[in-house]
Amino acid sequence: MAKLRSEQLSRALNGALAPIYLVSGDEPLLVQEACDAIRNAARAQDFTERELHHVDPSFDWGVLHASANSLSLFASKKIIELRIPNGKPGDKGARALTEYASAPPDDTLLLIVTGKLDGSAQRSKWYKALESAGAHLAIWPVDAAQLPRWVGARLQSAGLSADSGAIDLLVSRIEGNLLAAVQEIEKLKLLTDDGVISSQLMASVVADSARYDIFTLADKALAGDARGAVKSLHGLRSEGTEAPAVLWALTRDIRQLLQCAQLIAQGRHKDWAMKQAGVWAKRQAIMGTALNRLSGAQLQLLLRQANGIDRAIKGMRNANPWDELLDLVLSFSGVVSLKPANVRLGLKL
Repeated sequence: MAKLRSEQLSRALNGALAPIYLVSGDEPLLVQEACDAIRNAARAQDFTERELHHVDPSFDWGVLHASANSLSLFASKKIIELRIPNGKPGDKGARALTEYASAPPDDTLLLIVTGKLDGSAQRSKWYKALESAGAHLAIWPVDAAQLPRWVGARLQSAGLSADSGAIDLLVSRIEGNLLAAVQEIEKLKLLTDDGVISSQLMASVVADSARYDIFTLADKALAGDARGAVKSLHGLRSEGTEAPAVLWALTRDIRQLLQCAQLIAQGRHKDWAMKQAGVWAKRQAIMGTALNRLSGAQLQLLLRQANGIDRAIKGMRNANPWDELLDLVLSFSGVVSLKPANVRLGLKL
């Protein structure tokens, strides 16, 4: 299976189509746009019929074989689309996909859409069978550092130009919600005659469409973005997120950083230490930034704070978990809200 990047898809669809396309990822807008591009290319090559199947534990995988061997009276080619949100087809699905990939029909295009595929999925027999027959497009989220460039490119493709201040304003309002960004850009197209977006126009148009999640909060703290981390924390609380979920995400990263710091203190290289601690390759840069900022002693104190918050959540300490989560987020981000001695004293209460 040819592994495609998002920027390669358009060119790949200009020629002969693969019999199987696997699109995986957790960014709904980008996954949807990739699937739309594949469907449009297929329709241009006379794949006029489409069948959509949502795969759950009760799905009858015999449908795949039956669909591939039947065409309507009015179509010569068809698209079969399988939605597998968790990326796990199960034993029956694995066998069905492996069998299908061994001899895909010429008059059928199979489009499989899944969430992010982990390493075990990509080592599976069914994935390797698909690998030899089609193309895999893995969709990666647009991280905070890439978002201004992504927004600028979307504005340009919409025939708009904006100064850096306007782009930064839109980025700050949508905070990773790509669908909201596209909606705001469509709105801007209607409100300008010359295609130029100033900071003033942007401020008057865009809404606050931030999408908060615990992993974004943790990444902002790791990057030392205290303001963004605090905004995410308040957003999570207002959206009804439970304090234990927030604490879990922060504690997970603090523990990994502490393990790395201890290995580095023993003379190990930082990259080796992160690998030993189980830090994913895509997160090593942001974890490395935090390691450069936080000492082993600071990480030990952060872990003690996290343990104290856990006791407060369980009613074992007389403290407000959300107030203490704010202190933890600030300290994790590099802002000293309390002196270490005061933190230790507070944990004894």
